[in-house]
Amino acid sequence: MPKRLELVIETIILASRWLLVLFYIGLAIALAIYALTFGVKLWDFVSHAFEIKESDAILKMLGLIDAALVASLVVMVIISGYENYVSRFDDDGAVHWLGEIDAGSLKIKVASTIVAISSIHLLQIFLNASTQTAEHLMWYTIIHIAFVVSALFLAYVDRVSAMTKALGKSGKEPAQAKSENA
Repeated sequence: MPKRLELVIETIILASRWLLVLFYIGLAIALAIYALTFGVKLWDFVSHAFEIKESDAILKMLGLIDAALVASLVVMVIISGYENYVSRFDDDGAVHWLGEIDAGSLKIKVASTIVAISSIHLLQIFLNASTQTAEHLMWYTIIHIAFVVSALFLAYVDRVSAMTKALGKSGKEPAQAKSENA
C-alpha cells in the first residue's frame, strides 16, 4: 500500500503543474489589456505629435519603449514558464526564436529587462528633473542601482553555476573544460 500511495501522491504533484496554465492564460489576458493601453498611448502620441515639444515627444517615446519592454517580459515569462514547468510545445519551430531558456537564464533575462525598464524610468525622471526634489532623485537612483547590482549578482551566480556544471560533467577544472570546448 505505501508504494501505491506514493504513486498517487506523485501523480497529483506532477498533475498540479497544469494549474500554472491558468496563470499563463491570465498573463496573456493582462497582456492583451496592456496592448490596448499601449494603443491609447500611441494614439495620444500620434495625434499630438506636431503640437508637443521635442522633450515631451522623447518622454512619450520612452513610455512606448517602456511598454514594449514590459510586454516582451510578459511574453518571455509565459512561453518559457510553460516550456520549463508545464509542457514542451509540440512544434519546436514555433518557439525556436526564443532559444534555450531554462529557469536560470530566464532570471537573467528578466533581471536585464527590469534594469532596462528602470533605466527608461530613470531617464524619464531626469528629463523632468525640475519637477522632482533632490531626495526623490537620489532614491530613484539608489533603487536603479539596486536593480543593476541584483542583475549583476544573478548573472554572476548563473556563471558560477554553469562553471560548476561544466566541472561536474568533465571532471576537470572549469578553465580546462572551457579551453577544450573552444
